[in-house]
Amino acid sequence: MSTFTKVILYTDSDGRAKFREEQLALNEGTPQAMLSAVLPATGCQLRQSPVGFRSQFHCTTEPQWLFVLGGEMKIGLQDGSSRNFRAGDHFFSADLLPAGATFDPKIHGHWSCQVGEHPLVTLFVKT
Repeated sequence: MSTFTKVILYTDSDGRAKFREEQLALNEGTPQAMLSAVLPATGCQLRQSPVGFRSQFHCTTEPQWLFVLGGEMKIGLQDGSSRNFRAGDHFFSADLLPAGATFDPKIHGHWSCQVGEHPLVTLFVKT
């Protein structure tokens, strides 16, 4: 069976954002066009970030897919690690602030920045 690797940015039990991967089954469609089950979505939003863009640490406000359409993006975590995403890459952003927590920029969330010579163009698909 074919699968699709879903990269997930999530909040672990220690309140810190981390990455993990899981496989989504592509068990529908035909051998020439394998499909996953239909995934829920409530809307989409496009964003363009200029060369030099960098955010502060923040949490995702609602779970959403992020697809990089153009340019390159880096996501940094509290542990000092980072991961780059280029045009065609994706991740599912679900690093929500833990219930009852007050945001602490030394514990919670991630930062993002544009990388390289081209603006960053992304598509958010809300779930």
